[in-house]
Amino acid sequence: MTELQRQLKERFGFDDFREGQEAAISRLLAGKSVLAVFPTGGGKSLCYQLPGLMLDGLTVVISPLIALMKDQLDFLIAKGALAARLDSTLTKEENRKLFDDLYAGNLKLLYISPERLGNERFLRAIGRQKISLLAIDEAHCISEWGHNFRPDYLKIAQLAKDLKVERTLSLTATATPAVAKDVRAAFDIAADDEVHTGFYRPNLELSVIAGPSRGRNKTLLARIRERPPGSTIVYVTLQRTAEEVAGFLAANGLNAAAYHAGLKSEDRTAIQNAFMISPDSVIVATIAFGMGIDKSNIRYVYHYNLPKGLESYSQEIGRAGRDGEPSFCEMLASADDVITLENFSYGDTPEPETVGEFTRHIFEMGETFDISEYELSGRFDVRPLVLKTLLTYLELERCLASTGPFYSEYKFQPQCPSSEMFARVSGEKAEFLRSVFRHARKGTKWLTLDTTEVSQTIGQPRDRIVAALSYLEEKGDLILQVAGVRQGYRRLRVPEDMNAFVESLNARFQKRETNDVERIQRVLDLAQHDGCITRHLLGYFGEERDDCGHCCRCQGVKPTPLGDADRRTFSAQDEERVRGLISDGHESIRTPRQLTRLLCGITSPATTRAKLRQKTNLFGAYDSMPFKATLDFVEGLV
Repeated sequence: MTELQRQLKERFGFDDFREGQEAAISRLLAGKSVLAVFPTGGGKSLCYQLPGLMLDGLTVVISPLIALMKDQLDFLIAKGALAARLDSTLTKEENRKLFDDLYAGNLKLLYISPERLGNERFLRAIGRQKISLLAIDEAHCISEWGHNFRPDYLKIAQLAKDLKVERTLSLTATATPAVAKDVRAAFDIAADDEVHTGFYRPNLELSVIAGPSRGRNKTLLARIRERPPGSTIVYVTLQRTAEEVAGFLAANGLNAAAYHAGLKSEDRTAIQNAFMISPDSVIVATIAFGMGIDKSNIRYVYHYNLPKGLESYSQEIGRAGRDGEPSFCEMLASADDVITLENFSYGDTPEPETVGEFTRHIFEMGETFDISEYELSGRFDVRPLVLKTLLTYLELERCLASTGPFYSEYKFQPQCPSSEMFARVSGEKAEFLRSVFRHARKGTKWLTLDTTEVSQTIGQPRDRIVAALSYLEEKGDLILQVAGVRQGYRRLRVPEDMNAFVESLNARFQKRETNDVERIQRVLDLAQHDGCITRHLLGYFGEERDDCGHCCRCQGVKPTPLGDADRRTFSAQDEERVRGLISDGHESIRTPRQLTRLLCGITSPATTRAKLRQKTNLFGAYDSMPFKATLDFVEGLV
């Protein structure tokens, strides 16, 4: 038995490593940074849990999946590990204990969400620690050309350098060769330190049924009934489809429920918990369901609608059969789904004029400045993720440098008389606290400070004010709340040819749109492929294998051409309805693209703020029409 195997047995009770785990862990313990590309359910978490307990220092795990954090934390604590998670669900007492343990060196693993890296108090606290390992889950989000780009992830690599992290572990289940190259470059990972176990899951039987969207409910019901009962996920694109399909299945005697982001948090939790303990329930869900779900005996995954890409498809079918038992994954492929998927891609592309106006506005803000992403999102009517992406582009072009996030407003409730707080310090420190408290605005329950304003008034650094409030919070002297998050920037340069620069930014967004649409086409290619489906899917991720022998094509089922989507044309009645909406003069739909988004059922900050979804029955009335055709129609009217 090797030393690593002994540690595995002693700490976790496991006899053997899964494929790739020992190779990744050995490299980390040797001081190397590693990229681990394992299939969904392939045991990625052990690759940071075991070295995190063995290394001298703190391991920080960045994961967007709160459910995953909770499950792993329960497992680690049961094994006696000193681990914790920091998220918005913690009580005041839990939060205080976490920071006490952190400062005392009593934590070995700390789970956080990517958004936590935008919290200045947390960054100040974590900056005092020795971080031996930084683990980044869902690391494919770093790649701009990946399927799930998150601008916040791009900043993790620089943050790792700022915090003097000794080594990093990037984890993903959906990296194409190009995305893996991006991740390695971001974290200075040598090509030899990429551990790739392959995506092949021999217990998964892949199948495709092609046909029109009409009658799909009956097809799904028949497929579920003809197979033995088992835990089942049915993936759909839209929230209303989830409700409709779940209702249909329930009306036909199945234990089915809908799950989507439009439900209340407590309802989602109840539905998920019921699914976790049931051996044969059916959950009809948007992609809001499944991330971080640790249920090993899911027998069936159906794609009622086409997935948005092969990366998403691979991740979603990977939730089936984690216990190694035979499981079935079936796609009910219809060309009618293409329009909806493409519309979301087109709807996220900002208007060229908006990109120009936003960019010029940023460059006119001075050498150093701060912004509210929420305010700018509303002002320019671009979704928050698009705005973050645009700001990230300006950083990548070396036009801006982030000086970090901060909160403009601090609210606090004293838990003891201020005289007691002042008495614990002396001289200048006590007078400093008094001056800060004197400038707090008194409310019914809270005292409020504009930290920037107070800093200028009393002539003290803002960082000192924040540090003092954080210290008093940690000591239990006050309850602290923050609001008004702002992002600080320093202007590095202004492009000489602004028009050409804006044109290049728009070209970048167009390339993203093109890539997204091409991903949809690759799904169609897979659905109509006349050879082994498993082999074709693995080839997209750079893995070469022989035919699987058990997918529908290998079993002799020939592909059915999907044909074209049903497309209707706009009528005189459509023209009359939309003209009526235009004549209402809503400020939030002044441009053709804004109006088109609304008609295709795509929300935007302006329409959400104006509550147009409730005020007009035309929201989403044309979601079955191609975005570009609807835009042409609207431009003809405007």
